[in-house]
Amino acid sequence: MLAWICQLLGGVPDPDVILTNATIYWLTNTAASSARFCYENHHAEPDGEPTAFPLGLASFAHDFRPLRRFAERGHKNIVSLGECDPGSHWAPDATDLLGEDLRSFFRRVR
Repeated sequence: MLAWICQLLGGVPDPDVILTNATIYWLTNTAASSARFCYENHHAEPDGEPTAFPLGLASFAHDFRPLRRFAERGHKNIVSLGECDPGSHWAPDATDLLGEDLRSFFRRVR
């Protein structure tokens, strides 16, 4: 579980953050359901036609970087695909960048 948490949190250098997250998953017995969600998303085939609604994607440092060609398999109206270098796996770690990315997306779809 610690290896999985370290992968999720990427380059978080603070062991207290890693241990706190692992403890929460362990004590609430939610690691399996969270891992299953990740597994099923990874192995899922897109259903039917790609979605047509406007979509914005953002990724942060130490997180999976979405590739446009993979995103387009399930979505045909990708308005923005932002990559932010600071932050971590959790977007709220970079609230200013997340806020600007959201504002930029909604300016484009007005």
